Amino acid sequence: MFTWLQEKIADFILHYLHKPVWRYETFSVTSPQILESFLMPGDVLLVEGNQRVSSIIKFLTQSTWSHATIYIGSHGTKNADGEKLCLIEAEADGGVKAAPLTKYKRFNTRICRPVSLSSDEVKQVIDYAIGRIGHQYDMKNIIDLGRYLFPYPPVPIFMRRRMLALGSGDPTRAICSTLIAQAFQSVHYPILPEVTKECVETSQARYIEKEIYHIRHHSLFTPRDFDLSPYFSVVKPTLESDFDHKSLHWDH
Repeated sequence: MFTWLQEKIADFILHYLHKPVWRYETFSVTSPQILESFLMPGDVLLVEGNQRVSSIIKFLTQSTWSHATIYIGSHGTKNADGEKLCLIEAEADGGVKAAPLTKYKRFNTRICRPVSLSSDEVKQVIDYAIGRIGHQYDMKNIIDLGRYLFPYPPVPIFMRRRMLALGSGDPTRAICSTLIAQAFQSVHYPILPEVTKECVETSQARYIEKEIYHIRHHSLFTPRDFDLSPYFSVVKPTLESDFDHKSLHWDH
């Protein structure tokens, strides 16, 4: 009886959080066709979502981006409409699943590209993400879901990132960037590692400063981290296609 009630409450909260907000502005939408021509397997596609939970994530992370997906290219299958399922994403209401680029054709997006990965490492990252398709998340902890009911939670700035990872396990993985962070950590690729400095004595009796990188726990990553990361380059299709400002026709 109690389990049934928990499931009903969880379904109600999820239904509420995934409703679109009434006001959403698109400033620079890139069509799926253009995105596909510039995306490469292993790229992270950030999305500015328009759902209630998206607004909360954007507030907590102080960022434009509320959702992250990973592009798998030709590794994807097709849906009933013949669209290629070339994105892997994690959502609270459906777990890990594949999606077409057209799903985000009306949203602001950004391409973040890892550099220096070998083809084998890219394949390993993609295989990791594909291997998680179908994984469902345990929604029994209602507290973990209920904390997202408040559009602007009264929490200090330094606690906002931690608030996204509070709780006791699987429900925190509803934050999509967790899956992608784990995929890149499987090949030891940095996103935003914690860096400490240590003084090391050399044979010449001199001290040098050595940087030591520590892997941040995957539950603490947010979509904006891929944008901020110094290890991901930002790819803007407009600039990649020989943009010339002189060709624009301005209305004076």
